[in-house]
Amino acid sequence: MTHDHRHATDGSSTPPALDPAEARDWASSALDARALDGPARAAALLGHARAALQRAGDAVPDAVTSPYANTIPSSAQPAYPGDLTLERRIEQLCRWNSVMIVMRAGRRSPGIGGHISTWASASTLLETAFHHHIRSPLGDDRGDAVFYQGHASPGIYARSFLEGRMDAARLDAFRREVDGEGLSSYPHPRLMPEYWGFSSVSMGLGSLTAIYQARFHRYLHNRGLRDTSRNRVWGFLGDGECDEPETIGGLAVASREGLDNLCFVVNCNLQRLDGPVRGNTRVVDELERQFRGAGWHVIKVITGSAWDPILAEDRDGLVAARMSQLVDGDFQRFVVMEPDAVRDQFFGPGEGVDPGLARWRDVLSDEDVRRMARGGHDPVKVHAAMAAAEAHEGQPVVILAKTIKGHGLGDQVEARNFTHGKKSVDLEGLKTLRELCEVDVPDEQLDELPYVHPGEDSAEVRYLRERRAALGGPMPARRRVQVSLGQPDDKLWSRFRQGNGTTEVSTTGAFVGVLAALMRDKAWGPRCVPILCDEGRTFGMESMFKPYGIYSPVGQRYTPVDAEYFMSYREAKDGRILQEGITEQGSVASFIAAGTSYNTHDVPMVPFYLFYSMFGFQRTADMIWQAADMNARGFLLGCTAGRTTLNGEGLQHEDGHSLLMAATNPAVISYEPTWAWEIAVIVRDGLRRMFAEDEDVIYYLTLQNEAYTMPPQPEAGQGGADPEQGVLRGCYRVRRADEVEGATLAADAPSVQLLGSGSIMAGVAEAQETLVREHGVRADLWSVTSYSELARAAQAVEARRIAGEDVAADDASWLERTLGATSGPIVAASDWQALVAQQIAPWLGGRLLALGTDGFGMSDTRERLRRHFRVDTGAVVQAARYALRRS
Repeated sequence: MTHDHRHATDGSSTPPALDPAEARDWASSALDARALDGPARAAALLGHARAALQRAGDAVPDAVTSPYANTIPSSAQPAYPGDLTLERRIEQLCRWNSVMIVMRAGRRSPGIGGHISTWASASTLLETAFHHHIRSPLGDDRGDAVFYQGHASPGIYARSFLEGRMDAARLDAFRREVDGEGLSSYPHPRLMPEYWGFSSVSMGLGSLTAIYQARFHRYLHNRGLRDTSRNRVWGFLGDGECDEPETIGGLAVASREGLDNLCFVVNCNLQRLDGPVRGNTRVVDELERQFRGAGWHVIKVITGSAWDPILAEDRDGLVAARMSQLVDGDFQRFVVMEPDAVRDQFFGPGEGVDPGLARWRDVLSDEDVRRMARGGHDPVKVHAAMAAAEAHEGQPVVILAKTIKGHGLGDQVEARNFTHGKKSVDLEGLKTLRELCEVDVPDEQLDELPYVHPGEDSAEVRYLRERRAALGGPMPARRRVQVSLGQPDDKLWSRFRQGNGTTEVSTTGAFVGVLAALMRDKAWGPRCVPILCDEGRTFGMESMFKPYGIYSPVGQRYTPVDAEYFMSYREAKDGRILQEGITEQGSVASFIAAGTSYNTHDVPMVPFYLFYSMFGFQRTADMIWQAADMNARGFLLGCTAGRTTLNGEGLQHEDGHSLLMAATNPAVISYEPTWAWEIAVIVRDGLRRMFAEDEDVIYYLTLQNEAYTMPPQPEAGQGGADPEQGVLRGCYRVRRADEVEGATLAADAPSVQLLGSGSIMAGVAEAQETLVREHGVRADLWSVTSYSELARAAQAVEARRIAGEDVAADDASWLERTLGATSGPIVAASDWQALVAQQIAPWLGGRLLALGTDGFGMSDTRERLRRHFRVDTGAVVQAARYALRRS
């Protein structure tokens, strides 16, 4: 036996050519060991040989990819549990109707959009899962959580049409939602709250939130709050979607946590939106390396059953080797080539093609050859993979299923670079589609783009319903849960009304005090989920580590370095705190999982996500929008907020605009509290709205790190308004000019209104005293807790007036009834860009002059920074005098 050890011209070694007989001997030895002692023994022997080579000084690379073939051989496939004929017929009907949905929508409203190729590509993957694997959340144990590939929605609607869950009129309302009866373009739970469970089409976010959803399943289980041992999380995504860093960024979390309740199904149709994913290589190999390297179990579904006889006879691995020589660009082109040309390319004769392949030239049919019989379109192969995924323990699983984009839609659509943007086909294309889908539509009716339904009593519909009944009910589905929880006792809040005396504390510290009180509450404590992005000590939360524990699925296997201290670091299997590490995206994904638990699990939980405010909305606004779409509830806490309070960190850390970004999200109620009692009022109101009034809202509080004394809550009437109502509505008067100590004001003294918030409030209060005492100005001091809520309410009232409605005085906006009812100019100063305060300008008749921290942040003392940005006491006084002169 000879061994060919060749070397490249540059001196680097190339893999030696394998002698077929020698290769069979090695393979037989491994298989014999497996037959005698099992696969673990065979793997151990191979590992021993590898280790021996390493000890000899040879670098043996890790095997992060496997042969380009099905992971589960045909000999190991389970018997198929369904009726393949009926399932194929259902898939054909859904394919036809999904195209009709999009084409009819485009005909009524040109340009309204829709996608026909993604469902065609993923249909077998989803149909097999619908028939045999995915359990409905309408079942007794809440079933499975499913994150769908968003562009496939028309096919999923078409399936619901067959089930009888939607009629033709509802399908015709695709992407026409204003009347409330339309079908959303993609999975949007907020728009279709009884249908879609999870939002996923902002590509990359569905996969990330699926990972943390699976993790939260385990969190609830390990804390004893709900048995989730039977609940799985499925994520269906495209191979092009894996370009998104969010898609692969959380893979290690899933493997580290041992999330064997999680399965990704990647639709590897080899195409992005504009063309090939990895035309020069193979995306399946790349994804296998990424997932396997991250610790996932990988199952590949490459070839369909038509290849089984060939692969069974391919003892020398010639077919497998040929597949590994070709790249995705070749496989995509095979779909549009004539079968004989494909045979020439694959089986030869030709340069670089092993002559031994010629004997298989005519084994496959023309159809199998042209489409290379891809495994992702074979329900037998797909079911085998999904069954194996469900049985696998200890690791998350990914199924890499090779498909064709636009499969079954005809030559006008299949595998073309423009297929993602294809919205319709012409008459000849419809005729071809009719033949491929085997639907009975006469030529004269084709132009009507008719939906096809086999009838309520048809075998297809009965089968579809029976299969879904066996799995707990229809899919997609979302159970509408009414949440009505009793609120924390008033005693919990009373301490925050009393103030802190002479003790100085930041609003971040004050909030942590509120959270600590909630965590100690017997009823609400177990529901609270603090979420940290590795900044708990910065925010003063280390006192919570030991009593409540940081969640870890394995507990704590080490003794922490600070074990002897009272506030030591403690991990626990039943820990309440989610310490996510340095990942804002992962933290928001946990926020979403916890914030939707009331619906997903019938277990209302209250997430409190604390983060550096600069790295909240700026970095993760898309995910917070996703949270709103998914009807999440909870509290976002932007700590170290403002452009001058975090004074030493500089440009990239100093937030002066997150309140503007928060204002763009309709579900987010944002506040900037100044004092501890305001924080308590806001948190109490949030709990009421979310868990007593059953509102799908998210509260955002900006908190600073500058310490100062916290006064007691003023009595109702002090300053001229109910302070609690003012806090929640957005503003209240803190102190009238005549309440300033030493005030002696003339009857005709000019008036000005001063607006402060957060840590800038102290400077505005000093400005009030200066204006009253030294300049004889009737300056009133106001606390503005939410410019955006003031503006939203004013805008809503104005919209009613524009529509011709007569708005009574009692129904006027809070802004009109408070600041709008005052006299003189209004000067606002905050640690935010001036645009934050200017949100309310349209309703103040040109009276508002806003001071803000516009521009980039920088490092210096707080005093110098505020002087630089002109939001200090002197700047407020100067602005007030200027505004008075101008008025």
